[in-house]
Amino acid sequence: MIKKYKLGSFRVASSTVIDYEACLNEEQLEAVTAGEGPILVIAGAGSGKTRTITYRVAWLLDCGVSPERIMLVTFTNKAAKDMLHRVEHLLSSQARGILGGTFHHIGNIILRHYAHLLGYENNYTIMDREDSIDLLDACITDLVNPKEKRFPTSQVLSDINSLALNMERSVENIVQHKYPFLMEEIDNINKVLRRYKERKKQLNLMDFDDLLFNWKKLFVEYPEIKTIYSDRFLYILVDEYQDTNKLQGEIIDLMAFLHRNIMVVGDDSQSIYSFRGANFTNIISFPERYPDTKIFKLETNYRSTPPILHLTNCIISANKKQFPKTLRPVKRGDFKPAVVPLRDVNQQAEFVAQRILELRDEGKSLGEIAVLYRSHYHSMEVQMELTRRGIPFVVRSGLRFFERAHIKDVTAYLKVMVNSKDELSWKRIFKMLKGVGNVTADRLWKDLMSSGDPLGRIESGGIKRVFPRKVPPEWAGFVENIKFLQDESFQRNPSGMIHFILQHGYEDYLKSKYPDYEERIEDLNQLASFARGYSSLRHFLSELALLGSVESETVVVGGEEDECVILSTVHQAKGLEWSVVFVIWLADGRFPAAKALRYPDGLEEERRLLYVATTRAKEELYLCYPIIAGNWRQAVLMKPSRFLKDIDETIYDKWIIDEEIERLLERLEEMGGLS
Repeated sequence: MIKKYKLGSFRVASSTVIDYEACLNEEQLEAVTAGEGPILVIAGAGSGKTRTITYRVAWLLDCGVSPERIMLVTFTNKAAKDMLHRVEHLLSSQARGILGGTFHHIGNIILRHYAHLLGYENNYTIMDREDSIDLLDACITDLVNPKEKRFPTSQVLSDINSLALNMERSVENIVQHKYPFLMEEIDNINKVLRRYKERKKQLNLMDFDDLLFNWKKLFVEYPEIKTIYSDRFLYILVDEYQDTNKLQGEIIDLMAFLHRNIMVVGDDSQSIYSFRGANFTNIISFPERYPDTKIFKLETNYRSTPPILHLTNCIISANKKQFPKTLRPVKRGDFKPAVVPLRDVNQQAEFVAQRILELRDEGKSLGEIAVLYRSHYHSMEVQMELTRRGIPFVVRSGLRFFERAHIKDVTAYLKVMVNSKDELSWKRIFKMLKGVGNVTADRLWKDLMSSGDPLGRIESGGIKRVFPRKVPPEWAGFVENIKFLQDESFQRNPSGMIHFILQHGYEDYLKSKYPDYEERIEDLNQLASFARGYSSLRHFLSELALLGSVESETVVVGGEEDECVILSTVHQAKGLEWSVVFVIWLADGRFPAAKALRYPDGLEEERRLLYVATTRAKEELYLCYPIIAGNWRQAVLMKPSRFLKDIDETIYDKWIIDEEIERLLERLEEMGGLS
């Protein structure tokens, strides 16, 4: 007779000195000491999410769970190390047996034992992004010969491949939705990506996406291995669950299928990375996948004052797809958030700069002040105004505006129109032509200089003899563009020149070269808008040179970052906090972004993005928007962000700069702009 006998999880009375009730609030304590089964912790902004996860791990160990039976998944290895270090500090014992780290880190550990089952050797090499790009370049050269036509770059193909794997969609589907202009090349794209996959296996290489894809493939094709790991890990904890993609969500479900003791922690209201493949459905549908889920909400906020939380609660309440929650403050403070309508982007920048100086005079550290925005180009005027006033700042979202590659590409065209002997600009322009590298660009430059009339030499066609092989297919169009740009009317219209360059080849160049081509096109349109204020190309370039000459992120005494104002996109700011936050460009079409509204769930994600921005503020919050876009030559009235209209006017103060603003607001109201 065969009898089945099942071992239960072992529990012992707590033997440590941790006083959980004293260390945690009631909400945190309930989540930390929850029993078995699936658990969803909705951790509101500033509610002590990390503390809750840390004490949950400590509590499990305290109850006698072996460290080897706990898995902690985070989005950075540093986060896992920090949490486990805190656990060791709490328990005065080692927690080294816990498997903690990123999805990729844990996937790599598992695949090191079983990669041979998938056609690799277990000593495979992990490629970094640069290695991956180099291998894709080689595959493109083998199959397409990119010198013959403008085929998408390896960066673009890498993005397509990564999204297809992580979102579990076909390459065709990704191209159709994100790069529809590349559909005519879909057969070649598929060929290159197939070759890339074959080459990786031949060379015993995996990129970061392979670590996840092959982890799931291993478990699906070899269920006995899935059972081994699912049985080993009695408890699985996942941090920032709202940021997981479809593939990661399915991997966690496979890992937890046996014991089902899975705790996922996150905030659905801070799910803002769909453009990277993050799947909002993972967190919102968790209780559907696990019907016996216990849901805990952390709603006590330790970061922001009551008026700020009142506003943030109001913002997010308009979303339909969410786990409703109301953040409650611990801090005190009565400074109401300020909604500040400004005449235009220049006055917006002036207000931000002046208020920053006032705050500094009031005793606020510059490092405790942040300016947040939806898109990188929104910061251009603010960067310029801070530079003019000598206010040091750090751009967290990337390079300063005028240092970005696409800005320098377009201004290179403008510069050679003013100074045809500008070697650096000519070489930069030449290298944008297909098949032209450093050597050919240098030959072309030397030929131009020897002629004595660089622009005339381009037009004459004699320079074509310099090319070692074939003349690039876009050369004829390039020559025509150079001719048009020399027109005298353009010398008085730098804005028109920028639009011309963008529309006559450079936009196609961006689309084939950069995954974030849409943001770069927006940057250039904003640069063109700014250029409308100049009636001389020479004056415009002089202004850019002076503003761009300041060393990146102006150095202050000691060069410490905490003595600089922080400029950042909202996406980059997630997880951070400042005493004072300015959110700028809160106008419809900018925030929410017009492109986001093309997608069914785009509006709600944009609202979550604003929620993330406003919950970064601890003491003071300023919501700014320009009423007029463009300038006196081409002025357009902007509607305030629809998100502002969702907020009860009693929650904030409206700051009016001058009487002109009042008149403009009255005009907007008459037009229905505030209804």
